[in-house]
Amino acid sequence: MLKNLKMPHTYVIIFYIIVIAAICTWVVPGGEFERQTKLLPDGSSKTIIVPGSFNYVDNSPQTWEVFSALYHGFIDKADIIIFILLIGGAFWIMNASKSIDVAIFSFLRFTKKLEKAKLIRAIGVNNIIITLIMLLFSIFGAVFGMSEETIAFVIIFVPLAVSMGYDSIMGVCLCFVAAGLGFAGAMLNPFTIGIAQGLSDVPLFTGIEYRFFCWVIINIVGIAFVLRYAAKIKKDPTKSLVFNEDKYWRDKSSESQQAEAVKTPISAWICWAILLVVMILFCYDFEMNSIRQTKFEIGGSSKILPIIPILTGMFAITGFLSLRKSAQSFILQILMFTIFFLIVGVMGHKWFIMEIATLFFVMGLSSGIAMNYSPNKITKLFMEGVTDIMGAAMVVGLAGGIIIILQEGKIIDTMLNSLSQTMNDVGKYGSISIMYVMQNLINIIIPSGSAKAALTMPIMAPFSDLIGVSRQATIMAYQFGDGFTNMITPTSGILIAVLGIAKIPYEKWVKWITPLMIILIVLGLLLLIPTVVMDLNGF
Repeated sequence: MLKNLKMPHTYVIIFYIIVIAAICTWVVPGGEFERQTKLLPDGSSKTIIVPGSFNYVDNSPQTWEVFSALYHGFIDKADIIIFILLIGGAFWIMNASKSIDVAIFSFLRFTKKLEKAKLIRAIGVNNIIITLIMLLFSIFGAVFGMSEETIAFVIIFVPLAVSMGYDSIMGVCLCFVAAGLGFAGAMLNPFTIGIAQGLSDVPLFTGIEYRFFCWVIINIVGIAFVLRYAAKIKKDPTKSLVFNEDKYWRDKSSESQQAEAVKTPISAWICWAILLVVMILFCYDFEMNSIRQTKFEIGGSSKILPIIPILTGMFAITGFLSLRKSAQSFILQILMFTIFFLIVGVMGHKWFIMEIATLFFVMGLSSGIAMNYSPNKITKLFMEGVTDIMGAAMVVGLAGGIIIILQEGKIIDTMLNSLSQTMNDVGKYGSISIMYVMQNLINIIIPSGSAKAALTMPIMAPFSDLIGVSRQATIMAYQFGDGFTNMITPTSGILIAVLGIAKIPYEKWVKWITPLMIILIVLGLLLLIPTVVMDLNGF
């Protein structure tokens, strides 16, 4: 009988969660903290909770609002939804050129050549590739908080993973899970560590030595888990939870093998010239304007580098050389420099979703022009991409309704206050453990790291002084609690978007990642012990 039970659609699961949240607004008393604006060391400001200011208020039970929450959820997540649609349309244009397909199979041919070396063959060339890619994205997560940006990379890595004999889950692991491991073990992430330390009156990015140790341990455990799974799927692909869903990607992979290089049309040369002129103007605007110069901030230090002119010069040379080879080669150059500018923009100019979406949109248009597609064909391809990815965008909007119900019901602050009361009279280690559990639970309903820091650190930091626990330890409890559950909570628009693009049902993702979540959460608890019982530099 159980075999005949059918798992509900992702939309249905999210609606059930919204209904449960609405029921909670009838049971949980309403409550509010007073809030004030605090200036952070970097000059920005954040609205924070005033400790000890909690008051019960009349709650607002949600009824018909269950349905209007869907509307408000779409409005609240509009930036991510538009980002997804633009990314989908842009990559559809690029995919039509078969450029990524050519690159993937060139990469696979290259890896086969590496297997000739005995040492590499003994370790496994795929194991080396998986480890290096995951470490790269983990560094991105640890240093500048890569999160939303992984949505764009899923479109690249899922087809690559399937072509290598793995599945779409492995493709998501290469970028999203890797960035999540780095996000949890962050060393210099300004959106979590920076804000939490600023709100706790702790010198920015101090305690980096132990955080680096934690990052190493977290990555060893996380990557080992992924490699073990990769070996299992490589041996028998049918053991994948998403074997049936991956038929979509396997079919695309079969079509991709017939991709051939296209002779470079005149339009590609024109596209290169236009992009080069735009980059030169971009250099003048950013590098000649002292306010907008590329300023990299790592830890407590910062440095201005002429990185945009360097990238422009590189594009002029590599773009010219690639044009002489094929149109697809030039489009891959466009993709590569899009990624370069993404990294520079995020790290050096604080770019966010709007700027990143614009960057990829231009990439898509440039790809169409380079292939000599007509304006009508570019538009048609873009709309096909939007249609293909619409399901992912819809899920993000629906998931946003969960938060709306909890906010409108005025129960989030009550839940936060109740959790904070549980820390009384349990000792240092008991308190830090409860803080950690709290942060994990809060992250399920408030997946934004910066928002959660603003909500919890004004309460946790002063409380840690009373019980004799360092504020750094409290910040690490927040850091781990914020990082791990980002990879499983249904309220995370980023996770839902990633799964939608990869075409992985949420319930199958939960089944796959739950063992890893348990391991990581227990590991986080163990890594918190030294912050209480040992003298650590910066703690």
